[in-house]
Order: sequence, then structure tokens, then C-alpha cells
Amino acid sequence: MAAFHDPLDAGMHPAHSADGGRSAATAGEDFAVVLARFACHLSLDKLPAPAIAAARMNVLDTLACAAAGSSAAAVAETRELAVEWGGAAQASLLIFGDKVPAHHAAWVNGTMAHARDYDDTHDAAVLHAGVSVVPAALAAAELRGGVGGADFLAAVAAGLETICRLGVATRIGIVESGYMYTSLFGHFAATVAAGRVLGLDQAQMVNALGIAYSQVAGNHQVTRDGALTKRMQPGFAAKSALMSVQLAQRKVRGAQATFEGEDGFLRVYLHDRCDRDALREGLGGRYEFTQLSYKPYPCCRLNHSAIDAALALREAHAIRAGQVRRIRVGINRQAHEAVCTPIEVRKTPRSVVHAQFSLPYTVAAAIVDGGVRLGHFEQASLGREDLLALAQRIDPYVDEDIEREWGRNVTPALMHVEMNDGTTHSLRVDQPLGHPERPMTAAAMDAKAIDCFRAAARPLHADAAARLRRLVESLETCADVSALARALQPES
Repeated sequence: MAAFHDPLDAGMHPAHSADGGRSAATAGEDFAVVLARFACHLSLDKLPAPAIAAARMNVLDTLACAAAGSSAAAVAETRELAVEWGGAAQASLLIFGDKVPAHHAAWVNGTMAHARDYDDTHDAAVLHAGVSVVPAALAAAELRGGVGGADFLAAVAAGLETICRLGVATRIGIVESGYMYTSLFGHFAATVAAGRVLGLDQAQMVNALGIAYSQVAGNHQVTRDGALTKRMQPGFAAKSALMSVQLAQRKVRGAQATFEGEDGFLRVYLHDRCDRDALREGLGGRYEFTQLSYKPYPCCRLNHSAIDAALALREAHAIRAGQVRRIRVGINRQAHEAVCTPIEVRKTPRSVVHAQFSLPYTVAAAIVDGGVRLGHFEQASLGREDLLALAQRIDPYVDEDIEREWGRNVTPALMHVEMNDGTTHSLRVDQPLGHPERPMTAAAMDAKAIDCFRAAARPLHADAAARLRRLVESLETCADVSALARALQPES
């Protein structure tokens, strides 16, 4: 485990104030025009070094997560359908090696990348960025052919910035809105990335965004029901992006005032609870996606602060499950709804998705096993009596101070452990491990990638993770990024 840093030293990010009205910045052109102009003119030489490094990191982590996801439930069925449907051999299914139409490759690869819930998060926006963007950009690159690494990275950066800006500007949480912003905003982000790869001009990009608007979706009910479609939703976003950009290339007209029109996305989907100035401010100069976090644990990010607290207390006080009388965990309201409700389901998860979205189960795994790993989210692990017994003694609650200060963000966790002998131990973690203020070490990131590659559905080369890292580190000079897909093909 990486060294534990006192999160209280890192400070706090207060929740933003609401801004639902039109400002002077929005009196003219729709944000679709602003976004299209930004994306179409973005090139690698305009990106600052930290943004280039962040884009590379996202490509590496997303593709590693796709390797792990290739063996997850529902991926085989998705891949089988894509192969059965057949069609033009335009782009690769990662790990499996099949060639299918580009929109089907984006769909399957996006599903793989999200299936293990090991992928990036933006902790203020509460969404995953790369799982729609990177698969869409890679499928578009294989469709076009001969796309260099510099153009690919610029496209990925444009897509990541799109989804992260939409996320931080949004003032309504995922539980209240009922939408998962990973996929809802991912339709636009993936469209921007794929459109930039295919070389759309500004008018075509505006049309592509309007076409994507006719397809946007992604609900929160999937997590409540433990549905496997939860992991498919970013794949659907990547798929719609490939369809949208190709239709725009063929001069199909989409909505023009996609975001701020009378029936635009901000009103219809977000009830105008979006800071329109925040969408535009510093676009092309300040890159929000550099604030992405990378997960040390393969489960919902809303569990992570509590897992960190459990691991730190376990190590500091040699806590073992049999010594624990009760654990109380204070969190914000959206986390309580997402990973603690209904409590009987979260304390005894019957599906992998419910386990991924269970604070009691993941905290129990941390205390019992000293870590939270891919193996905890296999069906066989869900019946482990030691984990379930401790999960029954873990009681989450809404902490009003955390709710007031962090209501829209990934939640901090205030943990109180009561021992059988009457002693108590407490710790508050504000920023979970993997946040830019508490980054994972390079060694931890490498270990995660190796873990992911070992979980792949097909055996990969022994040094596949290292090969992928070397390729991504030199991506700016890569002549054809289809090499990324080849790096994730099974051993022949």
C-alpha cells in the first residue's frame, strides 16, 4: 500500500454555488459552436506539458482497464453479438483481435474499459472520462488509418476536456438527476474525440454534436438494480459517437443549438442547473482533465475514502475483523444513496455490480484482507462469510458537515471503529488515494496495469503491460496509433 498522507493537510474543495441563468457569455453562440471551434483547432503543440502527460496517462490507464474488463460478465455476450453481426472490418476488438465496424468496436471496447469499475474519475464532477473517449478515438483512428500519435493525443485531450468541463459545471448531482454523467456527457466527449481524429471541420463538428444529442442517455437506475448495463453505458456513448461523426461527414444536419437552445441539453437534461460560464472559462488555456484521479481499487469511487480510512486504521492499530464491534462511516448524501441504499442489499450484495457499489462490502474487504482487489468482485467472493459477517456491522450515515461542504463531490469519509474491548479509533479522509493531491506512485500504477493484464480474457505477452507503457510514453512520435490496438492482442 502506498504511504498514507493525512488528507486534512490537503485542504477541501467546497461545493460550487448554483448558477442556472444565462450569463453574458451565453448571449451569443451556443456552446456547441465554442466546443467545436476548440476541438477542431486543438493540436499537440497548443497543449501544455502537464496536459499532454495527463492525456497519455489516461490512454494507458483506460486501455489497461479494458484488458481487465475483457473477462468481466456481459463482455463476452457483447463481443459475440458484434462478431455475429459482422460487417466492414474497420477496427479492432481489444484483447480478442476481431475486426468489426468501427462503431461496434467502440461499443465493445468502451464496455470492457468500464466493466471492472477500475477506470479514472473526476472527483469533483463525479464521472469517468476515458472510458467513452479513448475507445471512440481509437476506433476512429483505425477507421481513418494512418493517424499519428500527436493527432490522437490532441483528440483524446479534446474529448477529456469536454466531459470534465460538463461535469464540473453541472450543479445537480447524479442521484437527484437520475443520470450517470459518465455516459450522458460521454456521448458528447466521445463525439468530440472521434470527430477530431477524423478531421471534421467546425460545421461538421457542430452537426455531429447535434446528432449525438439525439442519442444521449445513461441512467442511475442501473446501479440500484445491479444491472450489467451499467458497464455498457459508456460503450453506448462511444458507439453513438462513431455513428454521429460519420453521419456528419456525410452532410447530415444535426441540432445546432445543442446545449443552450430553447430545448437544448442544459435545460432538458440538467434543468438549467449548470454554470454556463464555467463551461467556457479558460477553455483552451486551463485543462480540467489534468485533475482526473486514478483508482487504486476496482469499485465505485464513492467507496474509496472509506476504504482508505479502513486500511489506514487497520495498519495503525493492527485491527482485525474479529476484534471489531461496529464501524460507523459518515459520508455525503449522494454516496449514501449510491453505495449504501438499500442497506440490506449493500450489506449482502448478490451481484457483482451491487458489490462494486457497496460501501459496507468494500470496507469489510479492506479490513479482512488488507486491500480491495479484482478478486473481491467475482461471483464466488460474494458468498464469503467472513466479509459478509463484518459488513453487517458497518453502518453508514449522512454526515451533515460533509454533506454541506462536499455534497456534489466524491465524498470524504469519517470513520469510527468501535472495538470489542471498548476502545475506539477514528479517522477522516477527504481526498481518496489517486486524487491529484494524493496520487498513486508510478510503481502502484504499474502494478495496477499488470494486475489488469493478468485478468484479460485471452493470454497476453508476459511483458504486455510494459510494452504498452513504452508505446504510450512515446505516443507523440508514433506514426500510426493502430499500434495501440495491436499491443492489446492475444499471443499468437
